[in-house]
Amino acid sequence: MIVTAKLRLMKTMCFASFRSFRFPLLRELGMGNFQSPSLLFTCSFHSSWRATSAHTHKDASLISKFNSASFRDVDDALASFNHIILMHPLPSIVEFGRFLSALVRMKQYQTVICLSRTIESLGISHNVYSLAILINCFCRLHLVDFGFSIFGKILKFGLEPDIVTFNTLINGLCLEGKINRAVDFVNDMVAGGYQPNVCTYTVIVSGLCKFGKTNVAIWLLKEMIERGCEPNAVTYTAIIDALCKDKLVAEAVSLFSQMRDKRISPNVITYTCLIHGLCNLGKWSQARALLKEMVGHNISPNIFTFNILIDSLCKEGLVSNAQSIIKIMIQSGVEPNAVSYNSLMDGYCLRSQLDEAIQIFDLMVHNGIVDAFSYSILINGYCKSKRIDEAMQLFGEMPQKGFLPDTITYTTLIQGLWNAGKARTAHVLFNNMCSHGHQPDIIIFSTLLEGLCKQGDLDEALTLFKAMEKSQLKPNHVSYTILIDGVCKAGKLHDAKEFFSRLFEKGLQPNVYTYSIIIKGLCKKGLLDEAYKVFRGMEDSGCLPDGCCYNVIIQGFLRHADVPKASKLVEEMVGKGFSADATTTELVMCLSRNGHPILRKLRNQSKGFKGVNVK
Repeated sequence: MIVTAKLRLMKTMCFASFRSFRFPLLRELGMGNFQSPSLLFTCSFHSSWRATSAHTHKDASLISKFNSASFRDVDDALASFNHIILMHPLPSIVEFGRFLSALVRMKQYQTVICLSRTIESLGISHNVYSLAILINCFCRLHLVDFGFSIFGKILKFGLEPDIVTFNTLINGLCLEGKINRAVDFVNDMVAGGYQPNVCTYTVIVSGLCKFGKTNVAIWLLKEMIERGCEPNAVTYTAIIDALCKDKLVAEAVSLFSQMRDKRISPNVITYTCLIHGLCNLGKWSQARALLKEMVGHNISPNIFTFNILIDSLCKEGLVSNAQSIIKIMIQSGVEPNAVSYNSLMDGYCLRSQLDEAIQIFDLMVHNGIVDAFSYSILINGYCKSKRIDEAMQLFGEMPQKGFLPDTITYTTLIQGLWNAGKARTAHVLFNNMCSHGHQPDIIIFSTLLEGLCKQGDLDEALTLFKAMEKSQLKPNHVSYTILIDGVCKAGKLHDAKEFFSRLFEKGLQPNVYTYSIIIKGLCKKGLLDEAYKVFRGMEDSGCLPDGCCYNVIIQGFLRHADVPKASKLVEEMVGKGFSADATTTELVMCLSRNGHPILRKLRNQSKGFKGVNVK
């Protein structure tokens, strides 16, 4: 009676959830002739699929293999299935369920769905276990709506869903970002008389963390404890990881302590997440202490733990320490991979230790673990060291070694060529990149734009900028700043003002560098009132002037002998903790020699002018 009442309530819950879903167009998903779940259970039995035969020794071996679901790979599993369905009697749904589970472990979700229909057509009825497998496959394929359709069939057949089935559907909702619906489903589940377990809560907590709702996840953690459901290491780790990614490492450490107080043992992932968070904040001593504690508890660091340490140390310039970690890895029986060596190689390149980086690259080639990113790192190292010919040679080797340059590789080399003054070669490489189907990103467009502006080829720069505007990749504030700087230096202030205005029209926020450029351009043309208006408008736009910006406008007023305005701005600048730069100081000295007594007074008032010898 109780079960019937529960099922009635669950049916209502299921169809309430199911009504809110839309079935996607399967053709768009590339699933071919795949049919709706409702058709999985309406196919008639085809007796021609069975064939009676005496079981030979080979058949017995095949049956044993099928029943144990021990297959080498997908092809082996499918070959076994094709043989087994020709036998009589056929295996039961229990054996077929075991077979489908083996395919799920191989991530063959679509295959499982198709074979489930075949099993049904053989006259074999699904049980709650095989239907739960189907639900899992749909959820893994981000088709939770179909999963709910199968759930409806479970209820229609009078089968009792277990907590695993509920958790699978909840996970499916979370995978698709439908967190609120997942929470509603849990509430309906409780109303139906089913109690969520630690896995249920952990799935929801992980989903909340994944989509940036860490505060809600922490609240749910407290809620589950109050309901008498003890969190496990996975629950805590999900929140600790999210807190570390949000740079709330102190809160993560506090939760880690709470976890240990409850005698819940952290696992390697828990430690790795926390070590990563500490390394990102440069808290090396705490990270080392945690690593030591981890090893002391007989939890061996894995490849991810070591790689996080290596990468963080290299980014801080502590390459020798990172090299020591590599040695510890090898001694611990953990083989460094491409990520480990790439981080180390990049660290050496950042320190301009190119010979050491080349040695790492050669070692990777010898060990057969070099990848396209390894080439990009070393090409970048060559470019930074002005060894462009060697960078080009390495770039040319990539296709011969079976590696295709990606956007990062092209961007790195194009930047290097521009910096080396090889504009023509950079342009050829850019065209080569586009012809090979690589979509240039905003970085490479900005690099080309800057190069064209620097060499005074403004017509080409404007053509490129217009191409950017027409493409899906829209110019950002950096692109606009580069172009504004280029046209200002070319004396085309009208164009500069137009691009500056367009920044706001496009909803982009200029930074202090952009403001400094346009203010300098206006001052250069003697448009001091307009420059001052732009300067005063900075705060209203949420961009506070810095020392550079103050110096630019002060220099403009000094060059045009507007000493009172310059004096007022200097006092304001100094009051905000900024100082005069070398150019401003030189202008003061020059004007003072021409008999401007106010500048002597200015020197006495402003600490920004201390040390200036006014005669």
